[in-house]
Amino acid sequence: MLDLKFVRENQEAVAQAMKNRHASWDASRFSELDEARRAAITEEEALQAERNATSKSIGQMMAAGEKDKAEAAKERVREINDQLAAVSAKREAADAELHDILLRTPNMPADTTPVGDDENDNPEVRRWGTPRDFEAEGIQMKPHWDLGADLHMLEPERAVKLAASRFVLLRGQAARLERAIINFMADTHTSRGYTEWWCPAMANANTLTGTGQLPKFEDDLFKTREGLYLIPTAEVQLTNIHSGEVLEASDLPLHYCAYTPCFREEAGSAGRDTRGLIRVHQFDKVEMVKYAKPEESYDELEAMVNDAEHILQQLGLPYRVISLCTGDIGFSAAKTYDLEVWLPSYNSYKEISSCSNCVDFQARRANIKYRDPENFKGSRYVHTLNGSGLAVGRTMAAIMENYQQADGTIKVPEVLVPYMGGVEVIGDQA
Repeated sequence: MLDLKFVRENQEAVAQAMKNRHASWDASRFSELDEARRAAITEEEALQAERNATSKSIGQMMAAGEKDKAEAAKERVREINDQLAAVSAKREAADAELHDILLRTPNMPADTTPVGDDENDNPEVRRWGTPRDFEAEGIQMKPHWDLGADLHMLEPERAVKLAASRFVLLRGQAARLERAIINFMADTHTSRGYTEWWCPAMANANTLTGTGQLPKFEDDLFKTREGLYLIPTAEVQLTNIHSGEVLEASDLPLHYCAYTPCFREEAGSAGRDTRGLIRVHQFDKVEMVKYAKPEESYDELEAMVNDAEHILQQLGLPYRVISLCTGDIGFSAAKTYDLEVWLPSYNSYKEISSCSNCVDFQARRANIKYRDPENFKGSRYVHTLNGSGLAVGRTMAAIMENYQQADGTIKVPEVLVPYMGGVEVIGDQA
């Protein structure tokens, strides 16, 4: 969340940032509540000072035999206590509403985040790889959902029978390919300095509030009767591992990764995105999270993007990197790069990873600080970063489509063959 003092002292900048984000921001209400809060604090302090002085004088009056004055002073103390209770209630109400406003207010975009209205204003940073020309190869390209059906890899009708629409049932080599992709990604990240974690698939409200999913996006989450939520990403768990803690500067940066199933309502999505593996209620993902010193966090973001790109390059999948504009950036992020993989079925690029620097936004919500005695006294908030490394279902879809062959089979990317037990080609499993 944003710092109250920062918002108070930079209201024009905050208002402009929220306008650029298309986020609601009631500047007049914020000022009204902030002024009421500060006035209440001033009145509380004055009443407390009067109560202390009056209480102290009671003993002196009693010692001097001024019983009537002492009784009057006692009555005044009782009146002050009543006034204090009323003023404190006003302050607490203003505090609560201000806190709720800040909890629902998105992060300030970084200066390097481009200003724009929506995804159409996201500038492209770079591309890697060249998409296949299936027509030139004489191959009738099939989308992964048709390939999956032809090779008996995907069982959408049975997934509906078992659960509902937008769930996936993988069969045979498809199930093994999912597992192979997960293991390859986790092994790659750990070989590059990430510490792997195995996390709960459920989180409590405090944990989801810490990363910014709550309270604003509760309708996008699956909630249990016990008040727990199915996690939408391992970012939730990895970022909150150190909630309420003070880390040592000498231990930073921390690089974490985890595979988890992820769950999202995906309300409102429609069209071909609902077919196959692109937009579903449950999907697998390997997530990266970093804790960094503020002065190092943007370099860590560039390195995180490089780590996600490395996965795509090892798989030989064409992709591009774009920088999200203010109108498209996520709630908690100050700056975000999206990696989009080439999907022939769309004849375009589709998001497969989103890497963000949230600066101190999540750390303030989750109360994650660090100490660096050689450079400053006390403690300061760390910067947190997160990125997909990668979304597994979309990676499988990209592999199926980009590696399909003329005979309808799918070639397994070379780096995955060892994870597939030596299988180099996936054919019909009927």
